[in-house]
Order: sequence, then structure tokens, then C-alpha cells
Amino acid sequence: MTRRELAHWARQPAQVAVNLAFPVMLLLMFGYLMGGGRGVSGSYVDYLIPGMLALTMAFGLEGTMIAVTQDLDKGVIDRFRSMPMADGAVLVGRSAADMLQSALVLAVLSGVGYALGWRVHGGLGGFCAAMGLLLLFRFAMLWIGIHLALVAGKPEMVQAVQILVWPVGFLSNALAAPHSMPDWLGTAVERNPLSHTASAVRDLFGGGPVDTGHVWAAVAWPLALLAVFFPLAVRRFGRLSK
Repeated sequence: MTRRELAHWARQPAQVAVNLAFPVMLLLMFGYLMGGGRGVSGSYVDYLIPGMLALTMAFGLEGTMIAVTQDLDKGVIDRFRSMPMADGAVLVGRSAADMLQSALVLAVLSGVGYALGWRVHGGLGGFCAAMGLLLLFRFAMLWIGIHLALVAGKPEMVQAVQILVWPVGFLSNALAAPHSMPDWLGTAVERNPLSHTASAVRDLFGGGPVDTGHVWAAVAWPLALLAVFFPLAVRRFGRLSK
């Protein structure tokens, strides 16, 4: 199933290019056109790049969501059911392909950040741990997206569902410090799972003291979301594909 999705990349390279270009465009836009960052002390680039890496892991889910609904809508799943595979194999294969693309996006965005002057001070261990947290967060968001796509049922409904991701992404500390916001808003932002991931990643990249509370939250939140949405998505897919 993963090889099948990767074969789609070769036939549709434009889609891969767009998925890589979009986060780069956002980074340059926020870094140059809207740079400054409310409430951020020190270099805004050092604050922005980890936040943008985390923000990018929350966005771009619609490709996987549309692919899952199209497989159901076009009857492709009927052919797969004649093969010796579990109900969730199609979803796992699609999510594996998405994770490969997400790793590529992280690599490209890190390279652009390096060109903008961002540097990793936490060593190789801190860098790898930060990337692991980012991919874990992406994996959890991906399964939420897959479940919502299955609930939506039709490819044309996915865009409306995808809009739900935007409040999660921008109501976070990815672009600005929570203490610069109104108290009620800053409190909500600090409790956002994306904010915990962004904060943990900043600490790991920075090389200074690491707030273990942020790190544990950045691990616990995605695992909790996976424990809920992974079985929900597989169970619903099994019912819809019968």
C-alpha cells in the first residue's frame, strides 16, 4: 500500500512540489513580510523556525484525506478486499507515504531556515529528538484527518473539514508568544497540543535547559490522540469498505 502511494508521486510530481513549496512560502512570508513576533525576545528566526516546523506538521492533511475518500468513492477498495490484508492496511500504507513526505518537508524547511540564519545548538541528539516529536505530532494529526475524512465521506467535503485544522494551527505559540496575548487567549494557546510540541522543539534545538514538562506533553498528547482516532478510523474504514 505504501509503494502504491509512492507510485502516485511519480505520476503527479506537481502535487509533491506544491506540498513542498507551500510551507516554504509560509516561512518566508512570516519571516520577512510579517516578521517581528509579538512578545518574542531575542532572534525571531530562532523562535519562528521551530514554530513553523510544528505548524507545517498540522497542515497539508487534505492530500491523504482526499486519497482515502477517493479510494472509497471509486470502488478501489473492493479490489483490495479480495487480497489477504487487514482492513487497516490501506490506511496505514497511505499514512506511511504521508510520513515520508512530511520528513522531506522538514528537511527542506530546515534547509531554508538555515539559509535565513537559523542554527541548531542542541547537538545531533537534540536535533533528532526534536524531529521525532514533530513526526509524532504529524502522525497523530494524520489519523485525526483520516477519521474526519471517513466521516465526511466524499472528496468534495474534505476541504470543509480541513478548515477545522486552521484554528488549531494558528491558536498556538508557533508565531507569537502567549504572554503577549490577552490572558484568556494566552491560556488557551498554552494548552494547545501544537504549542507543547513547538515549545519542546525550541528547547531541544536551542541547546539550553529543556523544560521536561513540554517534552512529556509533546509525547503524551499525540499518543492520547492516536489511542482515540487510530482505532476509530480503522473501525469506520472497515464498515465503509464492506
